[in-house]
Amino acid sequence: MKQPIAGVAPAEVAEVPSMTVWPSIGATGAGRLVGRLAAIGGGVGVFTVGNLLAVLTIPISLVVYVWRILPFVATRYTVTNRRVVVRKGLRATDAESIGLTEFDTIDVEVLDGQAWLRAGDVVFRREGNEVFRLAGVTRPYAFREVCRKAHTALASVRGVVGAQTGQSAAAV
Repeated sequence: MKQPIAGVAPAEVAEVPSMTVWPSIGATGAGRLVGRLAAIGGGVGVFTVGNLLAVLTIPISLVVYVWRILPFVATRYTVTNRRVVVRKGLRATDAESIGLTEFDTIDVEVLDGQAWLRAGDVVFRREGNEVFRLAGVTRPYAFREVCRKAHTALASVRGVVGAQTGQSAAAV
């Protein structure tokens, strides 16, 4: 008798998204410049050079933010039950993706200027080589954990199904 596994969609069912994030302005060079300027120390309390520069660069931040959400640009990153997808445009058309079984480690690289923005690049690696990169992910460590858990869940389910059918987990 077959029993469903909680939270796992059958193979016949289409992909099920579990998390979507929009990249921060830290995904762009101009956004990282704002982050570098805002991170400058020197001053007293909240009255620092960096905070002053953060206020002065609000127009740049707004332009970069508005550009990133325009209907023909609008980029977001989605984790599904089968892959991590970059979706673009108003209709969220799939641009590029990586399957949850196509990587073995996930790193977070915080580029210069992204720390102040609480952003970072999420890098997917297979055997030490970079195979996929998501730029400027907001709260990248939380996003990395969601990707890890989805990767582990898929691998576990494939292992169980493979054991039940007598196939290897890679063949399932």
